[in-house]
Amino acid sequence: MIALTGHLGAGKTTVLNALLAVPGARLGVIVNDVGEINVDAAMVTGQVDDAASIAGGCLCCLPDSTPLDDALERLSRPRLALDAIVIEASGAAEPLALGRMIRFSSAERTRLAGVVEVVDAETCFETVDPGGDGPHPRPAPARYAAPSLVLVTKTDLLPARLAARRLEAITARVRERSEDAHVLAVPRGGLDPALLLDVARTEDPPDQLPLAALAREEHARHVHEHADAVTVHAHGPAEPSALADLLEDPPEGVFRLKGIVAVAGPRDRRRFALNLVGRRVHVAAAPAEADAGAQAEAEAESEHPEGLVAIGMHLDEAAVRARLAAALAPCEHPSAAGMRRLLRLKRLSA
Repeated sequence: MIALTGHLGAGKTTVLNALLAVPGARLGVIVNDVGEINVDAAMVTGQVDDAASIAGGCLCCLPDSTPLDDALERLSRPRLALDAIVIEASGAAEPLALGRMIRFSSAERTRLAGVVEVVDAETCFETVDPGGDGPHPRPAPARYAAPSLVLVTKTDLLPARLAARRLEAITARVRERSEDAHVLAVPRGGLDPALLLDVARTEDPPDQLPLAALAREEHARHVHEHADAVTVHAHGPAEPSALADLLEDPPEGVFRLKGIVAVAGPRDRRRFALNLVGRRVHVAAAPAEADAGAQAEAEAESEHPEGLVAIGMHLDEAAVRARLAAALAPCEHPSAAGMRRLLRLKRLSA
């Protein structure tokens, strides 16, 4: 589940539409707007397999979390087979409060993949952070402590030098509250969806209405930087301490890390599904391994079901590849303490 937050008019719906433009994406969407009529819901284009609108106030200010819990429960039903749920929060929503509501939601099949804060480079120092670029600014807004990713929009509407100064100033303000959040300029909302989203299929189903195709055509007109991706395959059970180190201290610039890895333990071998978004770690038991026949067939086709993929902007690919390869190196003498670290991360993920 991805939470999109930001001040009114910052560009949250534009970012949402970038995600909806992914071919074959199956997204559940919750759009929250202030007031009784949900205007923003009418602005969402593309493929929305199921949508829920929560009106009448910002999510974090509702009398209780029941409307959000109900929407998450409905959208996370397995029969929908959604790739992700995206919450576009009202401009009045506080990211820290919204993150807590999602984390402690009664919806059992959902987990927070990250909070994405959208910041308007033109107006942020008059709205969410008044005077933040002045000589004697107040402490940076508390909201900057919540996101794992900060998207700075509308830099294309400013002169190049001013845009660069604004991006530097916004980054400095974010750093007052968070050392780990990634800050990225996205002119015209040109976000590479690979930073946030995986999809199970790469094209729309045959009976899909043409809305998604039209949205992709419009989105394709806007140039955006592509995220870098580094993939390293595993060739034997990895050392658990090395994997725990990688999760707790990822390579510079890596925003997402994902994969299925076999891990050597003192008594047995285990397989884990590993996910990292920003600094949010999720470790779970991986699906059971394929039977011997299927495994042999996969090897014959040179498929490598185990390994890691790192995704980020402007990565030093050689350095990232070296870190991943070191973490995946086959291990003959595993550390019991390392396995305990991984199992602790798994418990915390639950």
